[in-house]
Amino acid sequence: MHRHPKLVPLSHEHQKLLFVCRYLKNDAAPYEGFPLESRAKLDYVVKVFQEVMVPHMQKEDYLFEMCLGKDAEIDQAIRELQEDHRQISVIYGGLLESADLEGDMDTIARRLEEHIRREERELYELIQQRLPDVIESLTFN
Repeated sequence: MHRHPKLVPLSHEHQKLLFVCRYLKNDAAPYEGFPLESRAKLDYVVKVFQEVMVPHMQKEDYLFEMCLGKDAEIDQAIRELQEDHRQISVIYGGLLESADLEGDMDTIARRLEEHIRREERELYELIQQRLPDVIESLTFN
């Protein structure tokens, strides 16, 4: 199914975040122009999370709020994804104090990738199929 135009900006942000996920994994190939040193990777992650992830999660919170209470399956998926948001935020919050920065960056990369793929493949599809009126009413800032 094609992505509804109102959800496309969220999907584009997911693409940016998926690149970060690939970059942070322990088994990632080096990317030209991107640092390999752990602290430099952390600096990059902090920048991307501040510029992309935080506003993205705010948009998703709005989307989730608009969709809750209309479909039991969607409600369950949203609750699970909200818990993912909390866990990913906790991992991210611990990166600056991490004793195993490489391992923690790999962990957040894998968790975030799994989370994004679930949103794209499951939640967004369900919302498009079952709540088209909600999508039409969305006004992202």
